[in-house]
Amino acid sequence: MANIRWTVVTGASSGIGAEMARVFSGIGHNLVLVARRRDRLEKLAEELRKRDGGIIEVVEADLADPKAPQAVFDAVRALEIEVHTLVNDAGFGLGGDFLERPISEHMNLVDVNIGAVTRLCHLFLPGMLERKQGGIINVSSLAAFLAGPHMATYFASKAYVLSLSEALYEEARPHGVVVTALCPGATDTEFGERAGILKTKLFSGRKMSAETVARIGIEGYRAGHAIVVPGPMNRITAQFSRLMPRFTSRRVAASLNRKP
Repeated sequence: MANIRWTVVTGASSGIGAEMARVFSGIGHNLVLVARRRDRLEKLAEELRKRDGGIIEVVEADLADPKAPQAVFDAVRALEIEVHTLVNDAGFGLGGDFLERPISEHMNLVDVNIGAVTRLCHLFLPGMLERKQGGIINVSSLAAFLAGPHMATYFASKAYVLSLSEALYEEARPHGVVVTALCPGATDTEFGERAGILKTKLFSGRKMSAETVARIGIEGYRAGHAIVVPGPMNRITAQFSRLMPRFTSRRVAASLNRKP
């Protein structure tokens, strides 16, 4: 198995993660699909086996559990797989004011969006550096460029993912390994419904498809880019957010995130 390219995808049961799996499978990678919903993983695995003929493994894991990243790593190692690419897609958002949600929900988000990403990078990156190939795609968000009133913890978590990814990019680059932060804007997935933000201005407008986001993200990663922002308007927003005063950008974000 050492000469075959393997990709591990977390959050692979739906949305961008599932589309990432489809794109990587389509270019000849074998896959390890990771998520909480095993039934969805098995369905996707069967689809990809039939379509592309690759080897697809399934690992059920709840990445809110701090022990889950190590369990995922151990499961992959038990299969004697050398991972070429890790996709950290698992994550979720919380809409509403900070104090509207119990602290347990915020910490659950931190455990998944920050803790699991950090642990998985720390576990899988050493092998990539040793082999001097491959890399990591961390799914961040356009939210990473802003403070986010009414979605405070989510925006902060994605800022962390962007910052971590940029730093790891510089550390890994001399060894032939790429770490890419994928920063999509509003995307047509289950994210908005789970976060409770479908009626906000942020999600009431036009959204990119998860397939398009995945394809652009993987193209950018394979081209060696540190940051990929899919869509011209999203790229403009990312650049403009860096130029405008912070008090302006956070008020704009507040307006977009506020529930009617």
